[in-house]
Amino acid sequence: MQVIEVNDQIGIELFHAVAIEQYRDDNNYVAPLRMELENMFDPQKNSLFQNAEAIRWVVSTDDGQLLGRIAAFVDFQKTGKDKLPTGGIGFFVCHNNQPTADLLFDTAKDWLEERRCKAMDGSINFGENFVNWGVLVEGFVPQGYGMPYNKPYYRDLFEAYGFKDYYQQFSYHVDMNKPFPARMVKFAEYLETRPGYTFEHYSKKKSKKFIPDFVRILNKTWSDYMEGFVDLKEADLAQVLESAQSIIVDDFIWFDYKDGEPIGVTVAFPDVNQILKHFNGRLNYLQALKFLYLKKRKTITRNRVFLAGVIPEYQNSGVISALFLQFVRSMKKRPEYTEMELSWVADYNPRMIKMYEQIGGVQMKKHITFRYLFDQNATFQRFSNEQGNSSLRKHVKSN
Repeated sequence: MQVIEVNDQIGIELFHAVAIEQYRDDNNYVAPLRMELENMFDPQKNSLFQNAEAIRWVVSTDDGQLLGRIAAFVDFQKTGKDKLPTGGIGFFVCHNNQPTADLLFDTAKDWLEERRCKAMDGSINFGENFVNWGVLVEGFVPQGYGMPYNKPYYRDLFEAYGFKDYYQQFSYHVDMNKPFPARMVKFAEYLETRPGYTFEHYSKKKSKKFIPDFVRILNKTWSDYMEGFVDLKEADLAQVLESAQSIIVDDFIWFDYKDGEPIGVTVAFPDVNQILKHFNGRLNYLQALKFLYLKKRKTITRNRVFLAGVIPEYQNSGVISALFLQFVRSMKKRPEYTEMELSWVADYNPRMIKMYEQIGGVQMKKHITFRYLFDQNATFQRFSNEQGNSSLRKHVKSN
């Protein structure tokens, strides 16, 4: 076997060809847009490269048969904060062959060790964790936009190498043909009338108004749940929203304010995978016209809630239910939407799990974020959020 670093156009073609061959006959697989993936690894288009490095490899037989691929990345801002400096691996594709998987993992491990990492997480994204995160272990069905799909044997490949379950991620689905739980509707309607609370949906035309509110909520909320969290910058979020303009539905994104201050947000996108499955990862001019045609024909029947969060001080106030009520009302205006996917929520977030179950969510999929300690004699600890800002939640607002 030979390891080929992806550093030119030929390498890029091989990197994508590995996935095409792996999933050629798998109807559950929806190829992500190639241009989105390539932009992620382009230093000119991904601001993470200011403080991070990333690399990709392809493994083939000596006669050129493609066997697998992997990417490795390290964010030096995060490793500088982590008690255990940890890099990441992702975009892993491999045949059901442990020696090939071991070679891919070893190659990434050696590269990360050279950058002073002590562990690696996988399979994860080079960037935010609401896309391309986790190894699918339950629910081998077509995934929502941004959710990774893989073969069932991938879990075995990771665990045989020595990766361990760091935390689990659950995706819930809500049948929109069923009525929203009456008790929850009543409570959410009550919250709407409380003094000082206001709700407003996103507007592309007024994005400059919402971006600072968005960033404030995310930074305060996610710093409570993520190790080594690095604050999101307004410019980075603006870039993400700009790239998603063609699929954003304004009133699928809702903000909650208390006395004018942003305290919560829910973000959902139409599940464009229901259209992208026709394009095998490529979207040229003619295909873009077909995309718009299918979108206009209301081909999309499901949306995916990418994230939902309330700042710690208000996490016991119940405002998240009122936020979801705004979103559900928006969906009801579009009867072609029959399903809501809530993905993902981790096993260390029981409050949100309970919330998803209360609104009628049924767990449909499970991904695992694996961690591998370079020192295999070191004590492994699952992520439990014990390092979260628990002091902020001790005095949360309550109804």
